Amino acid sequence: MTTLRRRVRVGVGDGAHARPVAELARLAQAHGSPVLLSTDAGETAELSSVLAVMDLAIRAGDEVTFEVADSPGAPALLDAIAAVLRAR
Repeated sequence: MTTLRRRVRVGVGDGAHARPVAELARLAQAHGSPVLLSTDAGETAELSSVLAVMDLAIRAGDEVTFEVADSPGAPALLDAIAAVLRAR
């Protein structure tokens, strides 16, 4: 199965704190396919788990990579995820 990846620089001023992480989890859960989040340090978390993502302590300016199985809705999902993390 083909996987789509998107690398995003976090622009949210406080980094991946509760509000944007909850929005990311909601997006991932609505999509129905697992979305994996990876940091440059090699840490990973399933995006639908708010606590797992918050444990990564992602800060503004960090770059993260999202990975999801290719499907008709996957590109739009990655666009929505990037928009949440790029918001200022």
